[in-house]
Amino acid sequence: MADDPLTALSAPAGSGHVLVLSPHLDDAVLSCGALLARLPGRRSSRASVTVMTVFTEGAPPPYTRAGRRFLRRTGRTDAEELYAERRTEDAAVLARLGVARVHAGFVDGLFRPVPAPGRLRRRVAGKVPELGHVYPTNRLHLSRGRVSPRDAETVRRVTDTVRELLQPGQGVLLAPLAVGGHVDHVLVRTAAVLSGLPAVFYSDFPYNVDEAPDPDFTGPLDATETSLGEGLDEKAELIRGYRTQVDTLFPGGVIPRVPEVYLLPAGVREAWTRTAGGPS
Repeated sequence: MADDPLTALSAPAGSGHVLVLSPHLDDAVLSCGALLARLPGRRSSRASVTVMTVFTEGAPPPYTRAGRRFLRRTGRTDAEELYAERRTEDAAVLARLGVARVHAGFVDGLFRPVPAPGRLRRRVAGKVPELGHVYPTNRLHLSRGRVSPRDAETVRRVTDTVRELLQPGQGVLLAPLAVGGHVDHVLVRTAAVLSGLPAVFYSDFPYNVDEAPDPDFTGPLDATETSLGEGLDEKAELIRGYRTQVDTLFPGGVIPRVPEVYLLPAGVREAWTRTAGGPS
């Protein structure tokens, strides 16, 4: 339809910027790959599409039990080496899509150390790594959807980075809804809101196969929902480019063809359409 915002965004007359906020080194393609495949080749040279991945770094040991479990699932033992490999994978996949990328350099929540720990905490954390990490466990901390007060500086720095990459009036953000409640996703969503920039929110795949968005967040948005069901086979091939992750995300190798879902909050649709250069 002519007034479909996704159709408008992929129109060749588009002149604004689209900044896609990806918590981890695969989230943008997992959740928005079909849309990303439509954008670059159908927009004018004045337009740009950039994927900013926030949490792109591992950290040195000692690792928490959750961190060690994650490394074992990927067949690795060193988080810094794994994330170097993941950055290479991401660069290759985004190059295939023809979009720009920014690796923001923040440490993944699984490995994020407590900022400026005291001498006693450092000593004890050498024996009990959980005491040296912002999120000691996965189930009780990282997946609970609550950003730790110790991450306040991280929130501020991520927000500042978003504002540096997209100035007011230049375009729109694509930000995660944080379906599933992973803290890193919630933190990126929070930064998008704090930036004050117009943001469209995408539903996080594959979390959204089994879980719904947080109604406490979506309710006040007064948002219009739109979906994209085309290009999912091609998207699955892009996802396979993340070789270190795909087997742990999709055991058995089957990637569900789930339509991408986007929420356009009240007042943002006009900015989205203006960015696309389509009808308002």
